[in-house]
Amino acid sequence: MENMTIQNRIAKLRESMAHAGMDYYMIPTADFHNSEYVNDYFKVREFFCGFTGSNGTLIVWQDGAGLWTDGRYFIQAEKELADTGVTLFKMGEENVPTVKEFLLENMQENQTLGFDGRVVTATEGLQLEEELGKKQIRLIYDKDLAEEVWADRPTLPCGKIMVLSEEICGAGMQDKCREVLTVLESMKADSLLLTKLDDLMWLFNIRGCDVECNPVALSYGYISKEKKVLFIQKEAITKESEEYFAKNKIEIREYDAITAFLEKEIAKEETVLIDKRHCSFCLYKKAEAGAVITEGQNPAELLKAVKNPVELVNMEKVYIQDSVAVTKFIYWLKNNIGKTEITEVSAAQYLDDLRRQIPGFLDLSFPTISAYKENAAMMHYEATKENHKVLEPEGMLLVDSGGQYLGGTTDVTRTIVLGEISDEIKCHYTAVVTGMLALTNAKWLYGCTGRNLDILARAPLWNMGIDYKCGTGHGVGYILNVHEGPQNIRWRYVEGMSEAVLEAGMDVTNEPGVYIEGSHGIRVENVLVVRNDIKNGDGQFMCFDTLTYVPIDREAIDFRYLTAETRVQLNTYHEMVYDKISPYLSEEERLWLKAVTKAI
Repeated sequence: MENMTIQNRIAKLRESMAHAGMDYYMIPTADFHNSEYVNDYFKVREFFCGFTGSNGTLIVWQDGAGLWTDGRYFIQAEKELADTGVTLFKMGEENVPTVKEFLLENMQENQTLGFDGRVVTATEGLQLEEELGKKQIRLIYDKDLAEEVWADRPTLPCGKIMVLSEEICGAGMQDKCREVLTVLESMKADSLLLTKLDDLMWLFNIRGCDVECNPVALSYGYISKEKKVLFIQKEAITKESEEYFAKNKIEIREYDAITAFLEKEIAKEETVLIDKRHCSFCLYKKAEAGAVITEGQNPAELLKAVKNPVELVNMEKVYIQDSVAVTKFIYWLKNNIGKTEITEVSAAQYLDDLRRQIPGFLDLSFPTISAYKENAAMMHYEATKENHKVLEPEGMLLVDSGGQYLGGTTDVTRTIVLGEISDEIKCHYTAVVTGMLALTNAKWLYGCTGRNLDILARAPLWNMGIDYKCGTGHGVGYILNVHEGPQNIRWRYVEGMSEAVLEAGMDVTNEPGVYIEGSHGIRVENVLVVRNDIKNGDGQFMCFDTLTYVPIDREAIDFRYLTAETRVQLNTYHEMVYDKISPYLSEEERLWLKAVTKAI
């Protein structure tokens, strides 16, 4: 029935396309700010094709439709697109065209491509404009066709905002603005248009609740030496925040007034810095018509990524408490499996409830992934009350989870043995742990990016002819988005890709894995913080500190495959786990932890 509904929705979309003079219509996964996760109001792609993953682009034309998504979602997308009439295009696979390549190859001269220019980045819109323009293909980017088809579309979210103190943030809003303006001056820009929500929250020291698990508020920002303007829904403003903005001389405008501001209030000779990766194509075009644009990385992004001393101290405290919750969960799971019914859903709920008891808990940092056996091969699998597995005393459970606290954002994965597992699974698990520990203990010269380090985590698997279809690590926000740039750890070079030198104070995840369709999935993830190591005549060496302290399941390790170096690394990590976590456990839990972290 649902598949028929999807087909009917696409049929109605095609009618709207024909009426608007569009031959092809593109629907990305984005809101007006290019956020990674989006509120229900913006889930247009999901509405029209049924694919629920967090990344994908749908293209619809009169006699077909295609969905492009990445390797994390291949298995999931094949299931969800079955019998919908939508073809899956596996991004990055051999002989699979990109969205742009597909459009160039299939669209005819003088045809029209339509999309909502508010949810397409300036980078992508400008590329399409240039490339498709060579075939005289016209763009229509001022129409959201979902408005004509999606009758019961959810309303635009609008939650109340929260002001954070300097004791939590480690720096005041005015200090942060001065830092940004200093960078702007060096870039010969007069002002900055801010459109990325986590950057806005960081700069103004506020948090919101307009995106699930991301403490952000729908907003835009504009700052120059003369003025600072925050465009936000008036219903989101509290009495406290109103006083805070007035005290700091922040002008508040209505959220949708940003368009008129760009059209009418910016001087023609003013040079505005815009980050094309996150600014929408629609807003870029408005700014381009009214001022001089200089393009570059929004300076708030890098400033935010390097955590200050106050943030790091708070994060260390939060990660200990979060690690305690995960450790207690593993103890509970191993001691109750087979004795009472536990499902993927109830296991996740148990862990979520443990987190909710931690002081300063705000929300989960993403919906908990609890995936048993072959479900774990789907990297972003989500069990539901209607569709889940019952856990048995055999196989493994992969749990990827995290929390938002007044003091930090966490992200941790453990793959937990529930009973008998195969030698193949043990071999794969051992390789994952070997790579994870190798990256944890990395030493490198300042100037490296994550692309220089990725091979340390991936090598044990590549040596076996195995790879995982995702990066090894991403930055983590501070009471913000669980995925944060510009830092990351990944191996693939793509022209024009965003890369950043690993700076002391940046945090990054370390999460290699194995995903065998129909069989099993393995991931072990810690969060690390970059710090300065020794400095000598050869330069400044760098290393990682660990924030996550949760035992690694030795029942899944085949010790025949461990080198002497990896044994030492595992023992050292487990010694730290016991020292940091045991004081917060019951006597029974402490005895168990002592046993599972015993040196090998």
